[in-house]
Amino acid sequence: MAKAVATKKAPVKSAPGKGAAPKPTTSKSAPKSAPSASTRSAKQATNNGSMLEEFFAGELKDIYWAEKHLVKTLPKMQKAATSPALQQAFADHLETTKTHVSRLEEVFALMGKKPQAKKCDAMAGITEEGSGIIDETEKGTATRDVGLVLAGQKVEHYEISTYGGLAQLARTLGKNDVAELLEATLGEEKEADSLLTQIAENNINYQASEEKED
Repeated sequence: MAKAVATKKAPVKSAPGKGAAPKPTTSKSAPKSAPSASTRSAKQATNNGSMLEEFFAGELKDIYWAEKHLVKTLPKMQKAATSPALQQAFADHLETTKTHVSRLEEVFALMGKKPQAKKCDAMAGITEEGSGIIDETEKGTATRDVGLVLAGQKVEHYEISTYGGLAQLARTLGKNDVAELLEATLGEEKEADSLLTQIAENNINYQASEEKED
């Protein structure tokens, strides 16, 4: 009986890389996307007591003082004016300014704070300059009216920048109801500034250019 010859099986070579642990691949991290509206709202809801809110409250006190100060200053400007249109503009803005004071008191209430005024050095300086214009110009002249328009517009420009900035901060803090009140006042300040420009361009500037020194 013939003996069976055992045959050796050749080792099977595996394909290169087969069965080997995969090499770690490096991938670039995806760029960070901007926070969603819901994320921003969640962050805004935690802003109570933040440094920004404290700063915001301080600026409210500042403009509150400024508006109350204007309630006392505008009648003096109205009395010093000669142009009937300018007199009426100051009289009308006095009533509007009283509304601004009340609106700010509503803002304080929405924030759970008592209305409090802090002296506004900027407004104090602007109105003091206006008083100087009255002292330095002759009564009954268009030149004085030109000076009063300029003083009035300096007031308006300060208020426009203040209310614009405060409204933006209010929205950042998630206080949209406060922002809407501030934006209402901002619109009225812009209207007052535009009216003063119209009054100056319609007649006051030309009349003043014709006035001669004695």
